[in-house]
Amino acid sequence: MDQLPSPCISICQIDPASELCTGCYRTRAEIASWRSMSTDEQRTLISALHDRQTEITGRSRRTRRRSRA
Repeated sequence: MDQLPSPCISICQIDPASELCTGCYRTRAEIASWRSMSTDEQRTLISALHDRQTEITGRSRRTRRRSRA
């Protein structure tokens, strides 16, 4: 089974209020189950993580590619 790279950015600290990692915005259960998830499940989670980050911080970690002129 192919795996996507982990969304972990090595800032591993669980926020007590939200119970989310302050680096990757995953729950403990999502962190623990990452390797057993299918690629589709991983993609779905990554999309949800972007939404969580935007909701919590007001900005997304997604990068936009510059268009060439």
